[in-house]
Amino acid sequence: MMSILLTGAIILLICIIVMILASLLSKKSFSDREKSSPFECGFDPKSSSRLPFSLRFFLIAVIFLIFDVEIALLLPLIMILPISNLTSWLLVGTFFLIILLVGLYHEWNQGALEWAE
Repeated sequence: MMSILLTGAIILLICIIVMILASLLSKKSFSDREKSSPFECGFDPKSSSRLPFSLRFFLIAVIFLIFDVEIALLLPLIMILPISNLTSWLLVGTFFLIILLVGLYHEWNQGALEWAE
């Protein structure tokens, strides 16, 4: 019992020493305005916050989220493959992918995926 307490006290002492050394050695002073200011997604936090936001960037982000959710919806289909009927699984999966591909084709035709005009 005594050896367990001694081991625990030694481990605690080592942890405290390492934390004190890390805090003493990591102190750095930043006098630079750019390094001391927070980084907000590429926008300068010291300027006006009412800058126009790129609608194309927003559309690309929404398309990314749609395809990200699509992966999350297709994964359960893979999990139930051994216990389900193969034809129904293929029918549902194919129908789901066709809907997504038609949406992607529509976005491409509308020019939402083109950055340069």
